[in-house]
Amino acid sequence: MPAFYRATLAAFLEDEPKRIIGRLTIASGDSGFTELKHRQTKAWQVEISVLTSACQVLVATRPESREWSLLLEYPIPRRQKRMDAVLLVADVVLGLEFKTADKNHSLSTDRQAEDYALDLRDFHEQSRDRRIIPIAVVPRAPSVPVPCSTNSNPVRSVYHANAVDLAQVILSAYDTEHNATASPLDSAAWDNSAYRPVPTIIEAAEALYAGHDVREITHSHAGQKNLAETSEKLVEVIRRAQQQRDKVVCFVTGIPGAGKTLAGLNVVHNPALRGEGRPPAVFLSGNGPLVKIVSAAIVRDFRRRKQVGGAERTVSTFVQNVHTFVRAALDKPDQPPPENVIVFDEAQRAWNSIQNERKTGQEHSEPEVVLSIMDRHEWAVVVALVGGGQEINSGEAGLAEWGRTLHQHFRHWHVVAPPQAIDGDTSLAGHKLFEAGNEVGLHIESEPSLHLNVNQRSFRAQRLAEWVQAVLDGDAFGATAITPDLSDFPFVITRSLAKARAWLREHTRGLRRCGLIASANALRLRADGLELSSGFRQGNRDMYVHWFLDNPSDVRSSNQLEVAASEFECQGLELDWVGLCWGGDFTRDQATHDWSYRNFAGSRWNKVPEGIDRRYLLNTYRVLLTRAREGMIIWVPTGNADDPTRNPAVLDATATYLKSCGLSEI
Repeated sequence: MPAFYRATLAAFLEDEPKRIIGRLTIASGDSGFTELKHRQTKAWQVEISVLTSACQVLVATRPESREWSLLLEYPIPRRQKRMDAVLLVADVVLGLEFKTADKNHSLSTDRQAEDYALDLRDFHEQSRDRRIIPIAVVPRAPSVPVPCSTNSNPVRSVYHANAVDLAQVILSAYDTEHNATASPLDSAAWDNSAYRPVPTIIEAAEALYAGHDVREITHSHAGQKNLAETSEKLVEVIRRAQQQRDKVVCFVTGIPGAGKTLAGLNVVHNPALRGEGRPPAVFLSGNGPLVKIVSAAIVRDFRRRKQVGGAERTVSTFVQNVHTFVRAALDKPDQPPPENVIVFDEAQRAWNSIQNERKTGQEHSEPEVVLSIMDRHEWAVVVALVGGGQEINSGEAGLAEWGRTLHQHFRHWHVVAPPQAIDGDTSLAGHKLFEAGNEVGLHIESEPSLHLNVNQRSFRAQRLAEWVQAVLDGDAFGATAITPDLSDFPFVITRSLAKARAWLREHTRGLRRCGLIASANALRLRADGLELSSGFRQGNRDMYVHWFLDNPSDVRSSNQLEVAASEFECQGLELDWVGLCWGGDFTRDQATHDWSYRNFAGSRWNKVPEGIDRRYLLNTYRVLLTRAREGMIIWVPTGNADDPTRNPAVLDATATYLKSCGLSEI
């Protein structure tokens, strides 16, 4: 969507302020903002007055500025917000954030202006490779010196301006950043540029719940096409199931970060599926922290936009804990649940029969219980989102349990799955839906579009999952060969937690989110000031809602780098910049040059025996290594020779191996 208003500086100066405000008001209504508050109109009046004065000075002192372009209220789709003003000055982009009610410049305003500029750099096609200068404009604030141009990033440091010196600030930015050999920006092309943001799962949930289409919140052409095809196929299957009174289970697979959860959220809140007399769908997950954090984010966003009560109740029909859903259905064994369509996130983590009996008293696996509940309907669709190598806890049944359950108890259900789920694939860590013979007697439809193969999370590192796989496989040579393709994704190693924190703070700009993460079993990080015990984490469950959602300046925010989230809190979610704190539970063996699997009990480390518990630990580090969107630093402690639980030789060997995988040390 283009800006609400666009004109050259010459045309802007000839325009009537009341007419400009009228255009802004109409455009605001057309974009869905039915209620325009008086303070917004007053803010526009101040902004236009300040810009008029500045433009008069610019045109008088630099005649070429008459052809520069001014855009007012430029939408930022991913954030459901708008930039106050954009100035296209030859080849340079200036993003202006106004705070007309403030009297002084503030860090929060700087971060907002910088964050918009970062979005343009990363996702706005016409701004690619351009120099972008964020300017915080507080009309009544005192003047602030222009920052030194030491930032090599295309997004420069924030400039500050007031009502008096805005023209001089603009000229200073232009004189410093203008490249006479660069082609000038075309204002119409810039205004109508493709804008392909990569949302976090939290932002995606907010956007979809607010009515945005999945196409608006994907980054690359390939990713957009891939995700759109998957979503359209799921819509088609659901419609067909309703028309034919059929029961279908769909499996959606993909590489880590490809958008499986995003595809599921889109199905649940797709406008094409909410009408036509079709009951609502629900997004289910056994990942308690993810459900709590995403629900809280939607509620916060709901209140910001609607400012009405009842948000919690409304959102609870959209995202639910799968265990809560099952308990409610089992309490009414003769009734089908309200939803004919459910999306089961991380379906490979559903409990096996032993774990389910231990937790709920049910003698059947969770896939069998869920399918039996949905089998009560005349027609039903279960969308199972499946990730490979993501099982991290005891009792998780895996993909094959779904195939076994379908073969033994639900042969009347149709199965729609990608070839990767049927034949096995590296993206699924070699797991298959059907073990030998379990596919016999089932109606199986192979559907390639249900596999997502384009990384949406790490938009700067399409091959990050491959690098992680090589590292976990012990293939240092293969990992090193991949690192040149990750040049846009800064990732390094350090032996100092202080350096890791400093690196994260240096790289995390605007409103981007950084944080420390670690294995829940990395209990000896306590000696370095990080508590990972289950008692600490479970006793502070709401802590991680604040950790993921609060503003960077809030002491409870992940950006404070005080508390580390474990794999259980961060699985399915992500951060822009990650500090991975390596634990003593997963280290390199100096003798075998292989991974050493350990758990900490009492006062010492114990070897993890061969088997599924080793796989869970391996998958823990797979999850941790794939949480970053823009960059990552790995901190391996130095240990303490006087403490056998923090053996320096073991930690040194681990750091040496990671460096051999292509990481440079700081």
